[in-house]
This record gives sequence, structure tokens and C-alpha cells, in this order.
Amino acid sequence: MKSDLGLSPAVEDFVSRFGVREHPVLLRCRAETRRNNPLAMMQIGEDQGAFMGLLARLMGAARYLEIGVFTGYSTLAMALALPENASIVALDISREFTDIARGYWDEAGVSRKIDLRIGPALESLDRMIAKGEGPFDMAFIDADKTNYDNYYERVLQLLRPGGLIALDNMLWSGKVATDSDQSPDTVALRALNARIHADTRVDIALVTVADGIMLARKK
Repeated sequence: MKSDLGLSPAVEDFVSRFGVREHPVLLRCRAETRRNNPLAMMQIGEDQGAFMGLLARLMGAARYLEIGVFTGYSTLAMALALPENASIVALDISREFTDIARGYWDEAGVSRKIDLRIGPALESLDRMIAKGEGPFDMAFIDADKTNYDNYYERVLQLLRPGGLIALDNMLWSGKVATDSDQSPDTVALRALNARIHADTRVDIALVTVADGIMLARKK
């Protein structure tokens, strides 16, 4: 694992050894992405994958929506955690990276659960809303940060009451905590933290796993 919030290497190693039970294909996906891809920091860590998979099992999720796939680690972690009859809709804009992801999904035997849709996620979400494709039990948002607000609103429409949205990178290496960083991504995430905090449609918890995960349960 690689913490964005200042855990020591010794603690990171301890969590990796004793805090997760990582499937061999997940391990290979993670290791090969870190070794071969200069954008490997976009991949979630094994602790986050285990945490989200456990949440899905606890709530009995069977329909899962993911925005931002990259090389497929988070999608694979959830496909392994969800039951055999589960369905996953995964949205991404990159064929290059998702072609890599498909290889891991095939190897792990979970491709049948995953409906991968390539294209701008906002357009895909709008089509899903228009077609009444919900409700989903759980959703994960991990894509372009300046559109998080738009993704959040659309996903909320597709979620069932009692369903859960997990938004990644909501602490953004701590940069959201002060006003000193005014880059577009930081400003967008800082504003969305405040907005979700004030949103009475959801119950929330911002947890310090990985780079900060905002959990929002639809009432």
C-alpha cells in the first residue's frame, strides 16, 4: 500500500501483510501497473480495495457503479467481493488502460459481471438516467476531480435509498485542508467536501483510508 496521509513505511508494510487478503490477480494487477505505468498513482491501494469490498459485503450489494477504471484494480476488487449474480457498470474514457483491465478480469474469471462502457462519464450517466438503469446499491467515483460534483449528483439519482457512494481522493494529500492550494482539482474537492457535509439527502463519514474516502449513504 502507499498512503497519501503520512503513514510510516513500517506501518504501511504491516497493513499490507496483516490487514488485507489480496487475491493473486489483484496483486499482479497492482504490481504490474506500478512497474509499467507512469500514472500508477491513479490506482487504489490494496487496503482501499479490501475496505470497499468489505463494505459491499456488509451491505449485501449486488449492483455496483464505478466511474474511473484505469487498469482495473478497483473494479476487480469489487467483482471478487460481490456475489455471483452481481452486475457492475464501469465507466471510463480510455480504451488503452481498460484493455489492460480486461486481461485481469478475464484471468480472475469475473468478466461476466462487468459491463464496461467507454466514453465521457457524464454522457454515459445521463443516458443511464434517461433509460432508468438504476437503482444501484453502491457506487465509486474516482475520475477527473473537477467533475466530481457532477458525478455525485448523477450517481445520487441512480442510487437506491440506503445505497452508498464512495468518493476517492477527498483529502487530496491534505491539500483540501487549507486555502493555500488554489489549483482547480483542489478547489473542486474542497468545495465538494463542504457541499456533501451540508447535503441533508445523505448520511456521511469522511474516512482517512488511502487519500481520504467520503462515504455518503442515500437516505
